[in-house]
Amino acid sequence: MQAVSAAAHSPEQHAIATGAAERIGADAPARFALLDDPDEWAQFSRPGAASPSGDAPPDCWESNVVFEGMHCTACAGVIENALLAVPGVRLAEVSAASHRGRVVWDAGATRPSAWMNAALKAGYQPLPAHDPEASERRLAETRKMVWRLGVAGLCMMQVMMYATPTYFTEPGEIAPDLVNLLRWAAWVLSIPVIVFSCQPFFANAWRDLCQRRISMDLPVALAMLITFVVSTLGTFEPDGMFGREVYFDSLTMFVFFLLAGRWLELRLRDRTAGALEALMHRLPESVARQRADGSFERVSARRLRVGDVVQVLPGESFVADGVLLRGATHADEALLTGESAPVPRGVGDVVIAGSHNLSATVEQRVDHLGADTRYAQIVALMEAACTSKPRVAQLADRLAKPFLLAVLLIAALACLWWWPSDPERAVMIGVAILVVTCPCALSLATPAAMLASAGSMARSGVLVRRMQALEVLAQADTLVFDKTGTLTRDGLVVSSVQTRPGVSAQEALALAGALAQTSLHPVSRALAQAAQQQPSGHGGEGGAPCWRVRDSQELPGQGVRALLQPDSDGMAAARALRLGSAAFCGVERAGTTAVGAQAHLADDQGWLASFFLQEDLRADALAAVRALQAQGLDVRLLSGDGPQAAQSLGAQAGIVNVQGGCTPADKLAAMQALQRQGKVVAMVGDGLNDGPVLAGANVSTAFGRSVPLARAQSDFVVLGEHLMAVAQLVAKARRTMRVVRQNLAWAAAYNAVAIPLAIAGWMPPWAAGLGMASSSLLVVVNAMRLSSTDEGT
Repeated sequence: MQAVSAAAHSPEQHAIATGAAERIGADAPARFALLDDPDEWAQFSRPGAASPSGDAPPDCWESNVVFEGMHCTACAGVIENALLAVPGVRLAEVSAASHRGRVVWDAGATRPSAWMNAALKAGYQPLPAHDPEASERRLAETRKMVWRLGVAGLCMMQVMMYATPTYFTEPGEIAPDLVNLLRWAAWVLSIPVIVFSCQPFFANAWRDLCQRRISMDLPVALAMLITFVVSTLGTFEPDGMFGREVYFDSLTMFVFFLLAGRWLELRLRDRTAGALEALMHRLPESVARQRADGSFERVSARRLRVGDVVQVLPGESFVADGVLLRGATHADEALLTGESAPVPRGVGDVVIAGSHNLSATVEQRVDHLGADTRYAQIVALMEAACTSKPRVAQLADRLAKPFLLAVLLIAALACLWWWPSDPERAVMIGVAILVVTCPCALSLATPAAMLASAGSMARSGVLVRRMQALEVLAQADTLVFDKTGTLTRDGLVVSSVQTRPGVSAQEALALAGALAQTSLHPVSRALAQAAQQQPSGHGGEGGAPCWRVRDSQELPGQGVRALLQPDSDGMAAARALRLGSAAFCGVERAGTTAVGAQAHLADDQGWLASFFLQEDLRADALAAVRALQAQGLDVRLLSGDGPQAAQSLGAQAGIVNVQGGCTPADKLAAMQALQRQGKVVAMVGDGLNDGPVLAGANVSTAFGRSVPLARAQSDFVVLGEHLMAVAQLVAKARRTMRVVRQNLAWAAAYNAVAIPLAIAGWMPPWAAGLGMASSSLLVVVNAMRLSSTDEGT
């Protein structure tokens, strides 16, 4: 995603790459070879990725890839093993829930075509994560699934119609020739199900056998094949070993239930994938760039350079970060900042890539492109979250293969146990075990819930960097706030004004604001802003000062002095004023003392006014702290300010446990002391100067729009300016873990009940298929409850 390489990437190359993505046959190696061009791999990779050991070689890249053909946790493990077997691949992480992977590789030792071909040989097609055709391929996959489901459903209904007479009659009531005719009809109708509807299961199972591995499709394919073969033998030889009964009804019902479950899982998964792609594909492919003569031409977005001027029409997205040069509009930044209401943007305002222009045509200067934009950093965080695995999911990955081997062994032993008494029943008991014990629900229990939760939080302006952090945050009992930039905004506000007799607070603030406009000091900026917010006549209409400033001089660490003359009277004598510290203004006593920053104003007659400033506590700080305390959290404040100032601000925010005068080392020591007491500590900071404290916490959140996303090492990033997002984040994490526990409990209980029933011969194959499909679907549907932004339980 580098700006230079992205710009060099031509539309023709892009068309070749995306068009070839539709062909998977013999031209796959040639198609992957196109991605060996650095300009091509830069579209779905970023440089400087660290390996598991923590080092980041200069030629190391991190690529985000989508894998087609995945169905289960075992598939994710197969892909990871295939990728790691390629020399030069340092790390491979694949998520079974999102079907996305993260590959860290050394460009000095390998190329994308090498590890992509390795994944393809393993049976899974890799595609760049930013491929604009991804939604079309998902739609084609869904349509194909619907066709297979429709064929299975139609044939199932017809087979059930032919099998129904045998359900309600005693043996011998129907003539043998008619029974054989019904069997033959059911056999003919089962062939399309086996050949067409079951094709993905057989293809995946055969691929696994050829490569001497096992996945969840193997037991299912064995069950289908065995059932069809046994029933076929019963049809062709009614008097043979398996001629007593046929199971075409169970076969078609099982296939229909399984396909219905997978189709619904696919639709539900697409909701999350679609939400992610809605963010990842917000940038336009082309943009109107200004020529040297002032006219505009439509060019590929990849040809933009920093400094270009682009025209953005209503309904289009901004392609870069930059400043508006002409026009005024409203921008939709909901997916990037969590701010649901459109925000006004005028000349001089910064607009960010990925936001939508809603109301008017504007012109923008390009300041940041590609990976340098905040949009690209947000996408990178979301991609990392989609491929990260919590500990429970990692455990499921490790247990998947042993579990499947155990399933095959149990089915074989049960078949051998029942064989002497009833071979036909023995075979169908083995089939029922193969079907009922498919561990899809167990493998989806955790990643489906966490992925749905992460997608919901992203839509609310909260990014999840590590899925494991959701589990830790749900267990947190202590939450520590940093003050500056977190509980408070970045600037100061004027809290009170004291003046000498005969001078109004409005007049003093107007004078101070005029002087302050010539300084960049934080106190000066606060005074200038307060003066501009006064009614017309004191601060000037539209923020224009009523005073003309002459001979301004700023003395670092002391203040500003200048001559001020009224705008309305150019002949009036100028007033010599000083704004700054008490010593600079010659002030011995300026009214009562107050906590916080102070500035004084003086003229030739001496002290004129004193301004008392304090940090701007966020409007929802008190409500957020109370919401966190209501959830049982011990809320604390660590601040580098003096103890008195910290206690004052803590009282305003409703925080009792306040520790002021803390250096970064003191903050870290205080947090470690809490951890030694057995506390699970969550830290909330701005990510700018509290990196060691965020890293030392059990779980951390970087808060605010100024968070440096590329450097932030927190577990969560809150993009907006509302502290209530932190309270909602804690509630969401706890709700997520409740859903995970529900899913795991259901999956475990289902297997604990279903397996003994199947071994005892009390569960027919069709019931096993219905139970297996229902269990997986229930897990996914329960997880998708988390996709709602409503925090109610």
